[in-house]
Amino acid sequence: MSFRAPNPRRVAIFVAEKELQIPQQMVNLGQLEHRSADYLERNPFGRVPALELDDGRVLAETRAICTYLEGLQPEPNLMGRDATERAFIEMADRRMELHLFAGFANCIRHTHPGLALLESPQFPEFGAVQGERVRDTVRWLDDVLAHQPYVAGERFTIADITGFCALEFARGLMKFRPGQEGFANVQAWRDRIAERPAASAGG
Repeated sequence: MSFRAPNPRRVAIFVAEKELQIPQQMVNLGQLEHRSADYLERNPFGRVPALELDDGRVLAETRAICTYLEGLQPEPNLMGRDATERAFIEMADRRMELHLFAGFANCIRHTHPGLALLESPQFPEFGAVQGERVRDTVRWLDDVLAHQPYVAGERFTIADITGFCALEFARGLMKFRPGQEGFANVQAWRDRIAERPAASAGG
């Protein structure tokens, strides 16, 4: 795990919602511990988070880790109870990941001076364009949340965790506030999610 990094935070909130107790070892991205020989032996892509299983195998990629944990601890259900619900929740989660999360991440990685060491080389013009385009996704999400309480429908799911962590990442490093940009429904949803006890995990 890595303190405040958005992908580890997604897993931390998922774990907290499940009320699981999993030992954590922090990886300091600022000191490039994720690029150390020891860490690369566990995850050759040098990304966080990674989950080492009891048999020594290492599971990486946020969604894969959450899928594994959902199997271990089915309740509270966060990824769907049947094939249809699982498919729609995955669609919503992927939209949050590919359009909201990635848009904010690309903007931040390529425009924030504090991330120059982690994202080298930076392409500021690309980052700025990503920052503009991600507002289109927020506008779409604002309309979705005008008609339903949660990203995937009527209940809290992994899609809300992904979307919330995306917004919190942008809140910290882009100073993005949905309500200040006219996205009242997104702001209200974000504030409701932030009130959940698990929302403070990894933050």
